[in-house]
Amino acid sequence: MNMARKYVLLMMGFAFFCLLAAAGCTPLPEQAQQIASPSAAASETALPAPSPAESVAGTAAPAFDMERRSVRLNSGWEMPLNGIGTYSLYGETCTGAVKAALANGVRLIDTAHMYGNEVEVGKAIRESMAELGIPREEIFVTTKIYPGADMQDPEGAIQACLDRLDIGYVDLMLLHHPDPNDVKAYEAMVKFQQEGRIHSVGLSNWYVEELTSFLPQVSVMPALVQNEIHPYYQENDVIPFIQELGIVVQGWYPLGGRGHTAELLSDPAITAIAAAHGVSPAQVILRWNLQKGVSVIPGSSNPDHIRENTQLYDFVLSDEEMAQINALDRGEKHDWY
Repeated sequence: MNMARKYVLLMMGFAFFCLLAAAGCTPLPEQAQQIASPSAAASETALPAPSPAESVAGTAAPAFDMERRSVRLNSGWEMPLNGIGTYSLYGETCTGAVKAALANGVRLIDTAHMYGNEVEVGKAIRESMAELGIPREEIFVTTKIYPGADMQDPEGAIQACLDRLDIGYVDLMLLHHPDPNDVKAYEAMVKFQQEGRIHSVGLSNWYVEELTSFLPQVSVMPALVQNEIHPYYQENDVIPFIQELGIVVQGWYPLGGRGHTAELLSDPAITAIAAAHGVSPAQVILRWNLQKGVSVIPGSSNPDHIRENTQLYDFVLSDEEMAQINALDRGEKHDWY
């Protein structure tokens, strides 16, 4: 099936979403509370609880607010633009990394059942709330349920995630990969969303073909799709496809991933741009993502790197610099999915 036909089919599915919304068939939790951006100014400005109409995506990419350092999801909730990923962080290393991130103003934490660290992430969040006085509603937590057993019994898997984290509710829950039971699992997440125990739902590792098949089968448009994105694997066909549905795109492995980060950070085009701005190559790459409308969750256990990865908002890449990084695309995926 060619791309044009896929797009037409998907937009037909989107029209169905709109009809459901007009009929009042996409309720959101009455327990909705404001999710503030990382900045102090943002935390002073409360947003109203989402309305049912806001749960249906528009046909334009959600706008990134660089001043508030956040984006309003199609579910009506506000999400920070940058955060920390916790893949391959375990035990006290994980707890320490999350606490260092929160101490440095990070308010977006990404974990997953498959990562095996939800208990540690939850512990770090609770301790940081107590020690630093951070309100729970200022912290945006994402987790994921995995194919196989999780999606065969999604209600049990979702509740287990909530229990392991032990932070009251989850801001965003994703299906980690496509699966034969993914529609059933997604609708289970929607049920928890309607009960207020999950605020937004989404997908991870879904591309054009998968989205074209999946979206017409579900009752609520995903708020976010999370995929591998970095200068050597840019997904320049996938990103606009998702954004035009009003869905936020988030990139995992934004710095290239394990075994590839050193090469990417030493790329001559990127190091030259970094030198011109007096910033690090990592900051250039993360800023390039943000200017493309891609939220970022770089992983690190190094407090200095964690802090550096937050300092993305006091410089701007020119159109020429963006084009130079765009030219680095190799279609080179660094993980299997």
